[in-house]
Amino acid sequence: MTAKLEADLTAAIAAAPDLATLEAVRVAALGKSGAISDLLKSLGAMSPDERREQGPLINGLRDRVAAAIASRKASLEAAELDARLAAERVDLSLPPAPRRKGSVHPTMQVMDEMIAIFAEMGFALAEGPDIETDFNNFTALNFPPKHPAREMHDTFFLPEDENGERKVLRTHTSPVQVRVMNRTNQKPAAPWIAAGQEPPIRVIVPGRTFRKDSDQTHTPMFHQIEGLVIDKTIHMGHLKWTLETFLGRFFETPDVVTRFRPHHFPFTEPSAEMDVQCDRSGGEVKIGQGSDWLEILGCGMVHPNVLRNCGLDPDVWQGFAFGCGVDRLGVLKYGMPDLRDMFASDVRWLQHYGFSAFAAPNPATGLS
Repeated sequence: MTAKLEADLTAAIAAAPDLATLEAVRVAALGKSGAISDLLKSLGAMSPDERREQGPLINGLRDRVAAAIASRKASLEAAELDARLAAERVDLSLPPAPRRKGSVHPTMQVMDEMIAIFAEMGFALAEGPDIETDFNNFTALNFPPKHPAREMHDTFFLPEDENGERKVLRTHTSPVQVRVMNRTNQKPAAPWIAAGQEPPIRVIVPGRTFRKDSDQTHTPMFHQIEGLVIDKTIHMGHLKWTLETFLGRFFETPDVVTRFRPHHFPFTEPSAEMDVQCDRSGGEVKIGQGSDWLEILGCGMVHPNVLRNCGLDPDVWQGFAFGCGVDRLGVLKYGMPDLRDMFASDVRWLQHYGFSAFAAPNPATGLS
């Protein structure tokens, strides 16, 4: 009986095509209700003489069947591993999957380029908060009480504070000029905020600004950079040379031609819009060639009232100020069709227009 059972089980084990079938054979033979398990249970009902005879036979059968199952299992597992290795082979000749990498946003690139140029010209860097007082944003800069910029349709106002004052999201970076010129002993709220300086002053002020404006060339939040020079003998000639030198370096061409047009800003007198000669043909703007003109920035001599509001004597000190949009200059220099794309967070756009983080602007080796 045991010989026939062993032969049947051995044949079933050898014929098992996979691990699942082999497991079924093991359960049928050695499981709780398996054939060999039943034989082992029957030993209890046998006489001592029968147990002495049948015990070694049944136990030997169990050991041989278990060993055959283990051997077959090892063979099936090895075959299964070989099949997986053949199916999942890595082709080392294929190129690796592309690895996404970050880049410098065009706005930050352009701002760094401008800072590098003005730093070479001797300008220091000054910064200020995005939320400003009405005095710094308007009053100190000679804005009259009913000026349109003070209205809700132009400016983002915050709710009144406990003192009844309504602060604003700054509409320009000029409040930092006020902080730099202000003759007070008041310490700034944070170490990175510009404090009052003794003239002569030569600073540039980059940063975010906010206005209620949105179209192809305007956005509610944008970036500006302003310059301020205060000394005793400053005049419009210094202003024109500074701006022409900057534009030539920024657009990387020696052929920049500019002109001043009379304008009005509350904080400068005289005031001017600066145009740069360009070529608009072919669906793009080329600076330094052609016969067209493009407004590029606003500027002028600092108004005497602004100097007085900051504690400086306009009979002793005078200077000039200018301001331009960082994003707009980037659009012009790098041929971007829509200013709003600067803030759209489109990864494809950033990958196309982004700059390497390892190529910091340097006037000596190149800006862009």
